Amino acid sequence: MLDKIFLDSNVCLYILDKHSSKFLAAKTLLENRPTISTQVILENINVCIKKFKRSKSFALSHARSLQLTCEVSAVTNQTITKAYFIFERYGYSIFDSLILATALQASCETLYSEDMQHGQIVENKITIINPFIIPISKIAL
Repeated sequence: MLDKIFLDSNVCLYILDKHSSKFLAAKTLLENRPTISTQVILENINVCIKKFKRSKSFALSHARSLQLTCEVSAVTNQTITKAYFIFERYGYSIFDSLILATALQASCETLYSEDMQHGQIVENKITIINPFIIPISKIAL
C-alpha cells in the first residue's frame, strides 16, 4: 500500500513555474492525489496575489485546481489544539505546526515540505521529507 502523503504550501506553489528546477518534483507529487489542508489552499491564494502579483482570478483558478487534484483536510478546533502541542514540543512556527497537526489528523505518513527539518519524525507517525533534495525516483508514492 502506498504511503498517504501531505503537501506543504510551498510544494504546491512550484507547480506554477514550469521553469523551476522544483517543478517536476511538485508535479510528480500532485499527480498522486496527496492530502492538503484548507490552510494550504488559502496560503497558495495569498502567495499568488501578494508575492507573485497574479490576479485574484488566477489565484482562485489555482486553488480550485488544488481542490480537484488533492484530498482536502479541514482545519478544525481539534487540529488547532494539536498544533499548540506541536508548536510547544517541536519548536516549529505556529503555521508549520498547524500543517503538521493537519497531516497527523489525516493519518499521513509523509509530509513533503522544504521549510521544515528534513528527515525528522514527528509523534512517531509522520516523516518530514524535503522533496527537492532527493532524487525524484526516491519520492515515496
